[in-house]
Amino acid sequence: MKQGKVIIISAPSGCGKSTIIQALFKLGDIQMEFSVSATNRAPRAGETDGVSYHFLTDEAFRRAIANNEFVEYEEVYPGRYYGTLRSELDNRTAAGRNVILDIDVKGGVNVKKMLGENAVSIFIMPPSVEELRRRLVGRATDSPEAIEERVGKAEYEIGFSKEFDHVVVNDDLDKAITETHDIIANFIGK
Repeated sequence: MKQGKVIIISAPSGCGKSTIIQALFKLGDIQMEFSVSATNRAPRAGETDGVSYHFLTDEAFRRAIANNEFVEYEEVYPGRYYGTLRSELDNRTAAGRNVILDIDVKGGVNVKKMLGENAVSIFIMPPSVEELRRRLVGRATDSPEAIEERVGKAEYEIGFSKEFDHVVVNDDLDKAITETHDIIANFIGK
């Protein structure tokens, strides 16, 4: 059986990566499965454990780190961890299935280094930092302080874009979806 491949999509918060990924699944012409990340944060409205994320307690997350159960994890914000369980990737790719990872920027860089040619990494870039701030304000899900924290983090994360295989600027959503689709289709078709 052919080994599955890993698609890594990373972006600063508010750049549209989740929207792009949802659109790719809706198109349905690329065989891939969503990798469910783990986090120690509480579920938000509408999120389901094992579907949206694997919601772990602080203690369970730290135990998984100690037991080397993650291919990557990151303290994205103080006390707030996200990671990809090794079992998520191993089980799916061994069964010949392609897995898409929606992970933070540092995690994306680390997983690509670990998996090499078995993974493609795509960085979704905002058209500008000001446009990113406007999008975050428009979401109306964060306080002004949280928005400024996210914008500051985004400016830092943009510096990692050169470590990705591809950079897609999301200034036109349909164009960004098409470009991301084509990168993935070409990679899987190799």
